[in-house]
Amino acid sequence: MQTALQNALPLLAALAGYLVGSLSFAVIVSRAMGLSDPRSYGSGNPGATNVLRSGNKAAAILTLVFDALKGYLSVLAVVIWGPRFGLGEGTAALVGLAAFLGHLWPVFFRFQGGKGVATAAGVIFGLNPLLGVATLATWLIIAGFSRYSSLAAIVSAAFAPMYQLFIWEAGPTALALIIMGLLLVWRHMANINKLFAGTESKIGQKAAAPASPAAKPVKPHRSTKSRKKS
Repeated sequence: MQTALQNALPLLAALAGYLVGSLSFAVIVSRAMGLSDPRSYGSGNPGATNVLRSGNKAAAILTLVFDALKGYLSVLAVVIWGPRFGLGEGTAALVGLAAFLGHLWPVFFRFQGGKGVATAAGVIFGLNPLLGVATLATWLIIAGFSRYSSLAAIVSAAFAPMYQLFIWEAGPTALALIIMGLLLVWRHMANINKLFAGTESKIGQKAAAPASPAAKPVKPHRSTKSRKKS
């Protein structure tokens, strides 16, 4: 019985991580602040960058912080309390990946989630703080020069597992980073197409206002009465 419970703990921890990751703070914060649903404008992505397009910087910052924290705290909980239950790096990486998947496909929001950049960043900081700093620096450099959040995310997603493999070591953390990186690039395919087409929105660019319906042409009134012939 005890052995079965011990074997089930990593899966239970992963389930908890997925449920925490399923909290879509872009939608939650927007609703709390009386803003439009971020899935209804801009890129349609429930994430901090799209919330910023609403023009409300406070909502975007709160979204960014909470989305990152749900990934970070999920992993940190395993790092702090996991060892007493025999849970190590493998479980921490699994929980971080589960939180990331929860953000992409949140059970509480009809599985319509974001791209996972902030949550992935939080997971990375929880698994390896120095790797988190290196990945964040990569994002800041690319975003600072290009002003494209999507490009910075794609480059960071590619570099994070390479940093882990070449500077630290292969293992569960590296495997989780590779999976998250591939999913991040896949979720940004539309952005990649826009980058090549030159139509990708830059950081801070507001969402375009919805087009007003075109006015219907007024037809001249014609009298139904026919004139009598004189």
